[in-house]
This record gives sequence, structure tokens and C-alpha cells, in this order.
Amino acid sequence: MDDDVIPHLLCDIELDISGPSVSTLNKWAAEALRKLADRIERDEFEDGHHDVEDSVGKRIGSIYMSYEGEVI
Repeated sequence: MDDDVIPHLLCDIELDISGPSVSTLNKWAAEALRKLADRIERDEFEDGHHDVEDSVGKRIGSIYMSYEGEVI
């Protein structure tokens, strides 16, 4: 980005997970969020919606990324 632009990120994450207990759901959600955080740090997402998958490749939600800039 230009020196006169302040980068801005909008990131929305939605997970829809079913499981045997609340503690298991929390564990699976935390695992998915950690994987997303790693992917975000590696710059693997462009603008738009992307599927979120569990450890076996089943879709469990989505992440929306929008990169913008504010001119200063």
C-alpha cells in the first residue's frame, strides 16, 4: 500500500458445528480458528468469501476477508 494509506481489514468468520458435547464443540471450533489464524498470517486469503473445513475436509463455515485502505 501507499505511504498515504492506512490499511483496513474486515474479517467475518461463521462456523456451524454439531457434535456430542459443548466441550467437544469448543475444542473443534478452537482448532478451526487456530488453523484460520495460521492461514491469515501466511497471507493465504484474498478478498471475498472462503470455505472453512474441519480436519477431515468437511465444510463447517466460511470466512470473509475484505482489504481496504483509508487515505490519510
